[in-house]
Amino acid sequence: MELVIFLFKVVGISLSGVMAPGPVTATAISMGARSRYAGALIAVGHGIVEFPLMVLIVLGAGEILKLPTAQIIIGLAGGAFLLWMAVGMLSSLRSAEQQETKVAKSAPMMAGIVLSAGNPYFLFWWATVGLALATMATGIGIWAFALFAVVHWLCDFVWLTILSWASFKGTGLFGPRGQRIVLLICAVALVFFGLFFIYNAASLLIKGA
Repeated sequence: MELVIFLFKVVGISLSGVMAPGPVTATAISMGARSRYAGALIAVGHGIVEFPLMVLIVLGAGEILKLPTAQIIIGLAGGAFLLWMAVGMLSSLRSAEQQETKVAKSAPMMAGIVLSAGNPYFLFWWATVGLALATMATGIGIWAFALFAVVHWLCDFVWLTILSWASFKGTGLFGPRGQRIVLLICAVALVFFGLFFIYNAASLLIKGA
């Protein structure tokens, strides 16, 4: 019974973070405009980073991620990558042909890996909230930790899959113009998040100087 209650708690806390707007959400929608499976592949890439991170967090890596130096490096690198992705999306809006080519060649799984590893807030969440949940899981038992890891990742997988499928269906209904609007909105969102990451990292750098 204790394990069941804990897993319900994991789902509630995980969904609150997963469903919050962010760069992964924007990417799932933009890539989903061309591929209904983009969200699932992004979730796989996300899991490639997240599963080892869960183990490392329990072993003590959470303290490293809280260090200002780590947050500065991750924030600058992640922000730069988001801006690079945004520029690619904006340049793909020049014509329908260019747009189709660039989006079709995107690698959702790799995007999931880089966006997760380069997101300072994702990593800080694991160093705080995630660490608390992982500690509770290990307190129940090793199988509880394994279930916790799978259930948490499934929340990402289901939500990102829903987003990409909805985006794909929406593109079919609204046509090329609708797709361009989706890409424009997502590109602007990535610019915002990229600049936000860089601003926060620069602020930490200035404070530490």
